[in-house]
Amino acid sequence: MSEEAENDGWLERYAESHRNLTYPWLYRVAILMVVLGVVGALWTLPVPLQFYEISPLLNWGSAFLMATAIYYFIISLSIAIGMLPFLIGVAASQLWLEQSDYSATRVSIGFLVAGTIALWLGHRSKPGLKPLFDDLMLTMIGPAWMLSIIYRRLGIPF
Repeated sequence: MSEEAENDGWLERYAESHRNLTYPWLYRVAILMVVLGVVGALWTLPVPLQFYEISPLLNWGSAFLMATAIYYFIISLSIAIGMLPFLIGVAASQLWLEQSDYSATRVSIGFLVAGTIALWLGHRSKPGLKPLFDDLMLTMIGPAWMLSIIYRRLGIPF
């Protein structure tokens, strides 16, 4: 079995359930909204004092992003490298939001709710809530799946 076949099995399984989206563009925007909402919600949760002793930037959201980066590196080096700017952008948006006059918690919940509704609307061609729950469980697979589509079109192995 080729390295690409081994590495993209999880992407293929994800793609299989997303072949007949009602509104693909809405679904893609929704994935990004859900990621920002989940990371933002985690970012605003209280953290133990030991986190601050390690780094003032360490919180549940940044830990989630670090674990996601490690996961991407385990799955595929090229996907991980391609996803690093996205992960850094998500962290930067959270740092900006933290310093802004907006309530980070409210903005994150708003992204999560709006993204969840948009995911459901994007999946309307499939009956039931299972596709929606699968997407929420696989929050960080969606952006990697979108990158894999771009990689395939450009002929970049992953």
